[in-house]
Amino acid sequence: MFVLIGFIVVIAGVLLGYTLHEGQIILLWQPTEFLIIGGAAIGGMLIANPLPTTIGIIKGILQSIKGTGISKETYLDLLKLLYELFQLAKRDGLIALEPHIENPEGSPIFSKYPSFLANKHAVDFLCDTMKVVLNGGIPAHDLEELMDIDLEAAQHEMLKPPAALATVADSFPGLGIVAAVLGVVITMGKIDQPPEVIGHSVASALVGTFLGVLLSYGFVGPLARNLENAARSEHHMLVCIKAAVLAFARGVPSVVAIEYGRRAIEPHERPTFQETEEAVKSVR
Repeated sequence: MFVLIGFIVVIAGVLLGYTLHEGQIILLWQPTEFLIIGGAAIGGMLIANPLPTTIGIIKGILQSIKGTGISKETYLDLLKLLYELFQLAKRDGLIALEPHIENPEGSPIFSKYPSFLANKHAVDFLCDTMKVVLNGGIPAHDLEELMDIDLEAAQHEMLKPPAALATVADSFPGLGIVAAVLGVVITMGKIDQPPEVIGHSVASALVGTFLGVLLSYGFVGPLARNLENAARSEHHMLVCIKAAVLAFARGVPSVVAIEYGRRAIEPHERPTFQETEEAVKSVR
């Protein structure tokens, strides 16, 4: 939602300032300039990135527009899920976790928390780590090293789409110049035309430079930053899982293990101790 609001503010601010300077908005409507710049940007993105990264960019943009992110409620669901799993293991033994982590989509515990199931990175990270715990025989420090390796690989993958989109944003000013140069070429072909025709053609050419700079710094660049923030937020969710699972593997009580996970959450998204306690009581 805030992304759409930001887009509206950018457009409104630019057009309002332009009209206050007695500019004619109709002169900014140059579909061919959009075609040149947009087509070149999309083509360059396809050339530079593998298909999974391109798909990740599209998914990230859609999620940013929808405003779907990791909220305090999502973290509370995660903590409740971890508590249920830890309590089940304490009560019935680690082997009782096997059907849940082997098939999380069909698990009666995981199915209570669709917000967590929707996060593939988090589900894979939790289930793969718990499988290692089930196998036994791995010291806590080795388990931590294993999770750190997984976290590094996951973060590298999650940051690929925003980095690729940032590269696209950086290319827009140059592509705007390309569109403007093509407009100048067209203008030179009209050199024998009246001054008003040449002036209109020059104005159309300059719109290309305007669009390139505006798209770069007003839209695509901030959107790439939004995707990067979302990727880092998802990484922090994995860090929360790591802290709780590592504490559980050391043998601390389930409630304490959950507190380890809670403390790993960023302060502005972290549930309070009271909120977490009430959530755990509802599970009990």
